[in-house]
Amino acid sequence: MDIDRTTVPGTGVLFHLRTPEGAHFALLLETGGTRRLMLYGESDEPIADIALRAEDADRLADLLRGRSVGDRLARVERRLDLLTRERRGTATAHR
Repeated sequence: MDIDRTTVPGTGVLFHLRTPEGAHFALLLETGGTRRLMLYGESDEPIADIALRAEDADRLADLLRGRSVGDRLARVERRLDLLTRERRGTATAHR
């Protein structure tokens, strides 16, 4: 995916994204926290402009990642627990 980043003074940061298949969309991260997802068709003008609150953007990001933040955190906690137990077992074996 090609990503072009542009700072828009007084507004935020604009990312134009193009997939290898040619789909074009943009993400505007406004300084006030709103995210705007813009979809493009054949022209340079967006055919859709969707405003997302920060929590909506987080939920969408979770869907795109395939796992929620809670699921990923639980996985990290399980791995940390396993590493901690392994470390305790190694320390006990060296005594």
